[in-house]
Amino acid sequence: MSRIGVFGGMGPSATVDFLDKLVKLTPAARDQDHIPIVVACLPHIHDRSRSILGVGPDPLPQLLLGIDFLNESGVGVVAIPCNSSHHWYQQMSERSRVPILHIAEACVAAIPNSDTAEVRVAVLATRGALASGFYQRALSARGVVFLVPDPEITQSRIDSCIQEIKAGELEAGGKSLAQALQEIARQGATAAIMGCTEIPIAARYAGSTSLQLIDSSLELARASVGYALERGWNRVGWDS
Repeated sequence: MSRIGVFGGMGPSATVDFLDKLVKLTPAARDQDHIPIVVACLPHIHDRSRSILGVGPDPLPQLLLGIDFLNESGVGVVAIPCNSSHHWYQQMSERSRVPILHIAEACVAAIPNSDTAEVRVAVLATRGALASGFYQRALSARGVVFLVPDPEITQSRIDSCIQEIKAGELEAGGKSLAQALQEIARQGATAAIMGCTEIPIAARYAGSTSLQLIDSSLELARASVGYALERGWNRVGWDS
């Protein structure tokens, strides 16, 4: 059970970005110092956001099959680098034999306690994730003031950004994100949670911003590596 299970494919580029962060966050000088990882890259799962909004098929049966695969692969913890899928976190957790790290909780935990009275966090995510409300609930539990993008202009920029990154249009995705960041800064945000795992990819092409950007895939990777290192999974041999 000494391995991280990554439930990916939602989308593939975001999964690769997450895996890259896992590797870079691991203190290692040779192959054998790294943490064993099992990856399920399952891109044919129904669109999570469309389902939450009631305009697409239910992905839950497919999500549960992905959890089954990782259960059978002997993982010790599961990380899902897809924010919108956490709408079904409870159902997936009930199916899983091991803990599933929650991406929103990892992000909100990254906001220093000393800053919560001064920070105003914009939640940048799919419309489905925003409708689900798990980020808003996690921020409220920490007493963090937050805002969500207006649906007509700023959220439309975020929608475009996500779709462009999924289509491999990286510079276009960066431009859409830059416009959204400018708009939320004008609305008084001091920080932004990049609550869709395509958004951190776009951020590399968005130029500079005065906002503190909180990367959901990076924070999930930190939580995953921390979980594994605490248990010494980087020191366990292949036969363990």
